[in-house]
Amino acid sequence: MKRISDSTFSEIDHRPWPIPQNHWLYYQEWNEALFLHWKIPPTLLKPLLPPTLKADEIDNACYISLVAFTMNRIRPRFLPSLSLISRFHEVNLRTYVVADNKPGVYFLSIEAGKRISSFLAKSLSGLPYTYSDLRRSEHCYEANHPAKSSYLKSTFIPGSEISENEKSPLEIWLTERYALYLDVDDALYRYEIHHKPWKLQNVTLRKLDVSYEAGEMTLNHENLHSAHYSPGVQVVSWPRERIL
Repeated sequence: MKRISDSTFSEIDHRPWPIPQNHWLYYQEWNEALFLHWKIPPTLLKPLLPPTLKADEIDNACYISLVAFTMNRIRPRFLPSLSLISRFHEVNLRTYVVADNKPGVYFLSIEAGKRISSFLAKSLSGLPYTYSDLRRSEHCYEANHPAKSSYLKSTFIPGSEISENEKSPLEIWLTERYALYLDVDDALYRYEIHHKPWKLQNVTLRKLDVSYEAGEMTLNHENLHSAHYSPGVQVVSWPRERIL
């Protein structure tokens, strides 16, 4: 069982609110992450959200991000991870919301590259996991979801690291999120999470062929706003709480 770094909980100054006082429930790693970001008008984002959530804005704009990464070592507290189910590639389409003055993310879709992992993740978390044909090689992610006519083909080269002092307000706003929101049967839930600040790197996109539908907007390479890469973070999450 991999031990959580002591500094995971000692490094908390970057958080916008305190760590929950009860015990965390799950450990996981989000590794080798490619972030693709699109700017979207608030009027186009609102219909994609449950009425209980408010779209978060920065400079009068909203954003949707596609994040491709490898999930590693997901496990409950006190139990070891099993590579058969705890390691898989994932692509999620997320947007940025706020409730109770706690900014977080809301998943429009989540794709997992293993059927059993997708089934278990959806059953245990309630998050909108589906199985998809995901493939990854070094600095390359591919996703194909025929049922939704969405796809991603990307080849990229990670570049220089962006220091904490060099991160723009938008880069911090897009990545430093410590809550996940979920709506089920007209109820709204929040998962609290914690990790160190993302180590972001500039990235060169050698190839990008992408198409995802977000309501009235098609997210593709032509309207892409920005992109980042990160080697990843160690994450702990707490049991979900109903807030509405």
